Parts: sequence; structure tokens; C-alpha cells
Amino acid sequence: MYENYGLFIDGGWRPAQGGATLDVLSPVTERLLGKAPAATLDDAAEALDSAERGLAAWRSKGGFERADALHAIADEMIRRKDEAARMISTETGKPIAQSEREWGLATDQFRWYAEEARRIYGRIVESRVPGGRFEVSREPVGVVAAFTAWNFPAALVARKVAPALAAGCSVVLRPSSQTPGVAMVMVDCLRAGNLPAGTVGLLVGSTGSTYAPIMASPVVRKVSLTGSTRVGQQMLRDAADTVKKVSMELGGNAPLIVFDDADLETALNVSVPTKYANAGQVCVTPDRFFVHESLHDAFVEGFAARAKALKLGDGLDPSVQMGPLINGSRLAEIEAIVADAEKAGAKLMAGGRRAASFNAGHFYEPTVLADVTDDMTVFAEENFGPIAAITRFSSDDEVIKRANASKMGLSAYAFTRSPQRARRVVAELKAGMVGVNSYALAASEAPFGGTNHSGMGREGGAEGICDYLDVKLAQIVL
Repeated sequence: MYENYGLFIDGGWRPAQGGATLDVLSPVTERLLGKAPAATLDDAAEALDSAERGLAAWRSKGGFERADALHAIADEMIRRKDEAARMISTETGKPIAQSEREWGLATDQFRWYAEEARRIYGRIVESRVPGGRFEVSREPVGVVAAFTAWNFPAALVARKVAPALAAGCSVVLRPSSQTPGVAMVMVDCLRAGNLPAGTVGLLVGSTGSTYAPIMASPVVRKVSLTGSTRVGQQMLRDAADTVKKVSMELGGNAPLIVFDDADLETALNVSVPTKYANAGQVCVTPDRFFVHESLHDAFVEGFAARAKALKLGDGLDPSVQMGPLINGSRLAEIEAIVADAEKAGAKLMAGGRRAASFNAGHFYEPTVLADVTDDMTVFAEENFGPIAAITRFSSDDEVIKRANASKMGLSAYAFTRSPQRARRVVAELKAGMVGVNSYALAASEAPFGGTNHSGMGREGGAEGICDYLDVKLAQIVL
């Protein structure tokens, strides 16, 4: 299924040098989906050389010309939306409706940054020197390396590529080897923008042949990562050698607080599909459920009933509500987390095992755990799976302190009808994003990102383009 694509270098598709390939497996059937080209060190060197040439050509284009190119790309993405959604569901297993929404969000990024390309403004500052003035301008940072994860293989690519192109940068994209086809479809859509050769490149392959040469290259001036905190920490160390600019969207361990004045039915109706979207493999999904003691039992009962009713299966089936985990390793990790929680005293209310009705695939039942304590692994660390870990609280001061007892700071949520409580949680929860009675944080017009061990920088919104621009100051005296 990758035969029409390959590596994208210097404006065209090609196989890897020497014909090296890597197997891409279905999380639904565990069978081979296809063989993707595995880049060599020589391929990476060519991609970097091409990106340097592409930068010179692309940065010379004006903002209005770049905007037209991004709009043309968005038009092509709309035309190919059905093909793209099927590729997302095929490679990740997620339900097709979720894949369609993801491709729509990715398209929105190109629309938004097409307009941001026209608005890269400078400013004039009065100078103390007689006859002088300061001019502040913004320039593209240079060649960008974009590293993306498998869980949102379209949206994550668009969040990096669209602002980079809008800013006038060239991009070398290195997607997850588990979902290369989605990135290939998107890069093929980029051709509709008639970008200069080398403006965008795509490499798929091992860490040694892709990540290592990219991070060592002085040509690359900025790296953007969506991945785990562990990988981000290593990337920061590697980026220091050549003083690259970095932006990172890393792990999460989001708290959800359900206050005693919350609308219980609303909280349940939106929390269950959010928790189990993409089988819980979402960095901003709620992991730690704090429910006021007056609502706790009803919340647990309602959550478990809804979780048990979800239909599992192949995401290409429109009736399916939750697909598989991405691979066998992730499945084994989820099993271990649940087993550890039960051993420590958590009460299993739903799920808690591999889905018995499937002979193949990495399917795990939507799981609900109650009587969870803050020191259990399922609570203290990001579980990144279909596990809702629920505990109770009694006071506002207590729950805010407990919710903040994490090194992570990506997202946090609360359900309350009180304006005062809403303002307090927004002010006091340590997170880059806070949702009150809503989980809808990801939008092209809004800045997405975290604090502390969840990363730095922002993707989306007017803020998102800033990470791809350098500020230049000139003092002009005439």
C-alpha cells in the first residue's frame, strides 16, 4: 500500500537507497499492511542538502504567495479526505469517524496558517539616537525537522508543517514508522502547493539513519517533537550540541475534577467517549478522575455502564466505537498497569482484560478502576490506554493540591456550574490548557501545548507560528 509513495526527497518520491524496507503491521489483524522504504544515511544526507536549497527558494516567497500555496494544499486535502481517513484507520485502527475528524483538523491547520502567513508583522520602536529608529522584523528560523507520533498521524504532521511553511521554512518530516502512509498521503497533497523542490522532505526509517543525522546536522535550525517525555529529554540534550531551537509536545497525565455541583449526566456523556477515543492513546485525555464524594458512586456506576456498552472492532466499520491499541507492547503495558492497580487494592468496575471475542489484534476492553489511590502507577503515571482511574475527594483545596501533584502539565479538566470555581481551576491548575465543562482544546485557532515535563512551545493559534520565526532588530540612523 506504499508502492505509489516512498521517501520524498528533492520534490519527488523515491525508494530508499539499496531498496531497504520496513514492515508495517495492522493493529487490527496483526498482518502485514505493506513495506515502507527505510531511509539510509545517504538518503538523510540528500534530504538535508535538498532542504537547505529549498529553504533559499521558499523563504524568498512573499507571505501572500505562501498563503496561496497553503490554501491550494488545503483544497487538495479536502479532495482526498476519504482516502486519507481510510489510511488513518487502517494504520492506527481508530474508528473511521475519528479519522475523518482528524483529517479535518489537519486541513484546518493549513487554512489557518495560510492566513497567518499574511500577518507576520514587524514593528517600529522609537530610538534614543537622534534621527534613528529601531526596526523589529521576523524571519524564518531555517530548516525545520519535524518528528511526529503515531497516535494522530495526520493532525500532528499538519501542526508542524503548516506553520513552518507559513513562516517560510523548509521542513524535513520524520513520521512514526508505524504510520508512514498517512504522512505520505499528506506530503503528496503538499505537491498541490507547487512548492520549490526541497521545501518539504519525508524520511522514514530507523533512529540511526534518520534521527541521528538530522540532530547532528548544523543545517537544521529547529526541531519540533510530539512524543514521550523520555524522548523529549534526549532530544533536548542532542539539540544542545548545535544549539537548535526546540518545541515539544510531550506526555500528559491529565486530571479531571468533577465538583459536587457538576451536571452528572453531562460529565458522563462527554467524558466516556473522550476517554476511550483512539483507545485512550491520547496525550490530553483525562487519566486521573477526581470525583466529589457526593457524586462518586453514581459517577463510577454510570461510567462503567457506558464503558461496557462501547463496541470494539476494526475502525473501518462505521459502527465501531473503539479500536485496538497500536501494538503488542502497548497491550502488554496496559495489562501490567491494570494488574498492578488491582494488586494494590483498586476495584475493577469494567473491562480489565483483553477482548476475548477477537482472535487477532491488540484489543483491550474499556476499563474502569475505582478506589484508586494517588500513589498507584495507574494514577501517578500516564497510562496512555483505555483506563479510567477514579478516586474521590471532599474539598476544593484538597483536590486542587492532589491534581497538581504531577510533573506533567499538558491539560486539565473540571466540571462545575460555579463561575467562581471555574475561574479558580483555570488560575490554579498547573497545565498549559484547562477545559471547564469541555474537552475541546484542539483547534487550529487556539494555542496547544503544555508546561513542566509536558513540553514547551505552542502549536496552533497566532502563537504557533512564533516558534518558526527569529526576531531581528535593526537600528537605522539617517
